[in-house]
This record gives sequence, C-alpha cells and structure tokens, in this order.
Amino acid sequence: MSFDGLFTRAITQEFSSLLRGGRINKIHQPYKNEIVLVIRANGKNHKLLLSVHPSYARAQLTNEAYENPSEPPMFCMLLRKHLEGHIIEDIYQVGLDRILVFEVKGRNEIGDISSKQLIVEIMGRHSNIILVDKIKNTILDSIKHISFAVNTHRAIMPGQEYIAPPEQNKHNPLEVTEEDVLRSLDFNAGKIDKQLVQQFAGLSPLFAGEIVFQAGLANRVTVPKTFVSMMDKVRNHEYIPAITVKENKEVFYLFPMEHLKGKSRVFSSSSELLERYYFGKADRDRVKQQANDLERFILNEKEKNIKKIKKLEATMKEAEKAERYQLFGELLTANIYAVKKGMKEIEVVNYYDEDGGTVVIPLNPQKSPSENAQKYFTRYQKAKTALIMAGEQLEKAKEEVAYFEGLIQQVETASTKDIAEIREELIEGGYLRDRQIRSGKKVKNDKPSLDKYTASDGTEILVGKNNKQNDYLTNKLAAKDEIWLHTKDIPGSHVVIRHSNPSDETLLEAAKLAAYFSKARHSSSVPVDYTQIRHVKKPSGAKPGYVIYENQQTLYVTPDEDTVLRLGS
Repeated sequence: MSFDGLFTRAITQEFSSLLRGGRINKIHQPYKNEIVLVIRANGKNHKLLLSVHPSYARAQLTNEAYENPSEPPMFCMLLRKHLEGHIIEDIYQVGLDRILVFEVKGRNEIGDISSKQLIVEIMGRHSNIILVDKIKNTILDSIKHISFAVNTHRAIMPGQEYIAPPEQNKHNPLEVTEEDVLRSLDFNAGKIDKQLVQQFAGLSPLFAGEIVFQAGLANRVTVPKTFVSMMDKVRNHEYIPAITVKENKEVFYLFPMEHLKGKSRVFSSSSELLERYYFGKADRDRVKQQANDLERFILNEKEKNIKKIKKLEATMKEAEKAERYQLFGELLTANIYAVKKGMKEIEVVNYYDEDGGTVVIPLNPQKSPSENAQKYFTRYQKAKTALIMAGEQLEKAKEEVAYFEGLIQQVETASTKDIAEIREELIEGGYLRDRQIRSGKKVKNDKPSLDKYTASDGTEILVGKNNKQNDYLTNKLAAKDEIWLHTKDIPGSHVVIRHSNPSDETLLEAAKLAAYFSKARHSSSVPVDYTQIRHVKKPSGAKPGYVIYENQQTLYVTPDEDTVLRLGS
C-alpha cells in the first residue's frame, strides 16, 4: 500500500509540527471505523481524521465536514471521558512501522494527572485505534476488539496489556550506507524491488519500484547510490507529495512515481494529498454497503419497466391491425349472402380498394356468417381500446424508466443522509413499505439539507443530491431571478447559483458541479443547460425532481473532483 512506514513518518512529522502542545477540544465518531478529533493548536482549530476503514485506513488532517450520529458510540464516549480537554504532549512513530502514538496528558474527573496513549495502527483490514493507560500499559478500550482466538500474539481487549505488533527485524533504510545496501541484495537473483521490500523496513513495493526505476541500469553501483540518495530526501523531510495517474488508476506517495509513466499532480502537504486522494472514496463505499438493497430494488424496478415497454410495444403493433378487423367485418356484412356456415375463408371484392382488388377473409367454420362478422367488429373494438391503453401505459413505463435511471445516478453520488431521503421518497411514492427501512427511522426534516459550495468570487452555489432536495431547492428555496443549471437530457442534480447575474467564472464552476453530480460525471464536454428559476416549472402530477424549462443556454464542461473539492472547502 502507498501508506507505508515512510509515509507514516512523513505524516507524523506533519502532525508534530502542527498539533504538538494542542488541546483536544472535541471528539466525534461519525462512522463505525473513523474518529475525528478537533484540536486547538497554534491559534487555530485542526480537524484530525483517524480512519481504520478496511480499505481506506489512514491518518490525516481534513477540512471535510462529517455528519455525526445523534447518539455517540461507546468508544467515542470513552475517548471524550479520557481525552477531551487534555493536551497532546508528543506524537511519534514506532520505529518505521505504520503505528502512530499520541501522548496525551490532563487531569481526570477527580483532578489527578492522567497520562494516556492513543495508538493508531494503520495495517489495512487489521488497522485499529487503541486507548492505553500509559502508567499501567493496559488497554482501556479500542475501536475494534480482537481476542486471542483471532490473534495468538496479542489480544486487543479492555483490561489487557498493550503489546505492540511483532517486529519484522528489517534494516532501517534511513541509517544504512551504500555498502550496507550492497551487502543486503543479491543481484544474481533479480527482482531487486522485492528484495528491497524484504530487507528494509517501511518500504512499500510502490516506492521500491521507483528506486529501481531511478537507478536506471540496476546494478551494484546504481541501486545502492540511488537508494541512499532517495533516503537522504526522506530523512530530511524533502518531500514532493504527489498523486500519479495512469489509465484512470491513481496512486499516491511522498514523491511522483515516475516509473508508472503517468501524469502526476503535486500537493503542498501529505494531508492535502490524502484529502484529495480519498475524496468521497470511503463515503461512497459506506453508501454502497448501506444502499445495497435499495440499489438492487431500483435496478429491478427499472428492468421490470423495460420489459413492460417491450410487451406494450408488441401489443401496440398487434393493435395496429384494428383497421383491418373493421374492414373484414364490414366486407362480411356486405357479402353475408355469400357466406355459408362451415366455410374456412371467403374471397370478396374490397370495395375500399380503388383498383377493385379482392381480399381473403379467414372464417370460423363453427360460427354463422353474422357471428363471424360480429367477431371481427368485436376484435376491432378491443384492438382500438388496447391501442389507446397501451399508448398511455407505454408513456408511463418510459417515465418510470427515466425516474429510476435518475435514482440510480443519485445513489451513485449520495451520502448516507441522501440515501435515507431516497428511501423515504420511494415510500411516499408507494414503491416501498415502511418496514423495509431497516433503521426504523424516517427523515423528519421538512427542509432537506443541501450541499453548499462557494465559487471563486464568493458566490454561493447550492446542489440537490436527490429528488427531495431538488424539489426543495428549485421549487421553494431559490429566488425567481437566480440561475438554475442541469445537465442537458442527462439524469443529474439541480444546481442553483444564488445570484441573478453571476460572473462567467462562477457560471462555469456551477456547470462543472452540475456535470460532476450527474450520470455523465466521468465524461468530457458534458452539455449543461442554465436559465433563470422563473423559467423552470414542475408539471402537475410529475414525478419528484422532474421539471421542464425554457429560455436556456448551454455550456460544455468537463467535470473533475478538484473543482468539487476546491469549491466545497
């Protein structure tokens, strides 16, 4: 993983310079595997995110706003009891392992000095956050409980002695010479990058691959020389934090990864790098887990309506024969004298044919001539009625498909709060029953919470993330002269610029938001319509979130996460 021991060293140094001596003012646990500490240090508040998410474990400073549960989890309450109001005396890394230790001191509820350690182990799915009594070296609690049945080396349970993960007994890469590197490698065995990972602590395969690449012709001279040179940069904290992108795959590290031969973007700090790299990733993963049943239901409803459309189109094609049934009935009536019971068909002159041609009419030999004629008149009436009804149902089924396509897009960009509102919308529409909401809670807020962004010139931009939010934003909140945006003929969010005459730059930024929060978020040159709110109408009886508009103009933009992150910060 990119978050290796050397990256941990860099983030530790960043935390130490900004947070050492700071006071922990607030502690939140917005999600099961994540803790947020608000720390007052050097005259400003810093928000520290500690995540032990199985796929996105990390520690970073963040500007992102997290929605906290109404009732804090037990671990969060314990942290508040032992750490809130206390001072961070030291922050350090254990060796070159991915282990961060926050030394915290303060007074307990009876006024005695209390020393605690908040230990963050960043080890993929085995990551953990552990609160330890420093004097007794006992675990007060952890965000994940691990028994001896799971880990024979140590148990992470309240009351147990804290035991660090087993040491790997590798060389410290920051302390070796070129000769040490040379002695540690077997150049005849090849795979030098893997050997570097096996021999030296804190190195990820990603960085080892970069070292070998920078060495050029990897031999006994170039590899040790390059290794020591790059470690000098790490030792002196001379970082160039960067995200390298190749074929839509992103990796991050303390330096651009030139061996990937992709495009790199540099950041001013490791936290800024992590903020950009992980933007939305963990949240989308959580939403995917919470909305799995909802997404499956929406997809099934869409597929049901697609199948219904095919059947209705077949019905309409059959019903288009109605005029022919009427013709047969009238011709049989006109030639009733020539029809005898028992006949299977009859050929008669078609009086409606200008050329005077004939037509063969199939007959039921069991029916009388008048019954055969009446049969065709009945089929004509049924077909005519079916054509009207099928046409109405076809339009409705197409509306349903468009509605569910919109919901699919909304689920893809939704937060956990947005998912709850989508569920409520489906309940109100009669698609779901109340009992299908697993949490048993309804969204009671009549005024949905909208995502707020700030344009470069300070203008506020609001974004609706689901139909409830879109309806509220467009039909209730926005003023008539404010600017409304939406992707052209593509499911997406309603976006409103809270200004009657925004600058071209603000208009472009809002259009990028509209494109990003749409089905076309991964496309380029996305068409976005914009007009004043006064020209946007919701037809009577229309589905939630559906509007029609006029007097629009169109912009073409390419959405990107950088704009969303910048405008939302």
